[in-house]
Amino acid sequence: MLIYNTTYNVEEGQEDNFLIWIKEYYLPEVEKHGALRFPRITRILSHREAGSSSYSLQFEVENSALLHRWHLEKGIKLNEELIKVFKDKVVGFPTLMEVIQ
Repeated sequence: MLIYNTTYNVEEGQEDNFLIWIKEYYLPEVEKHGALRFPRITRILSHREAGSSSYSLQFEVENSALLHRWHLEKGIKLNEELIKVFKDKVVGFPTLMEVIQ
């Protein structure tokens, strides 16, 4: 099992809009595809930068091939929409992790 995590750095003043967008647009679009499961949104409390907040959005995914297919079919479009809506006020950094235990 793999964990697909994206850490988002969100400019101060955009937090509410970002969380609404994630919950009402992004997550429903991800769920339609079906490859990524069990979404979890967390606020990152360590390593805070002045003027911004950070959030982690995590999903479970069966394998890297399935994640790659999701990225091509859905992920690229969702990232383009994020940039269109928030411009440089929200920046995401993806990480792929393997569950050991």
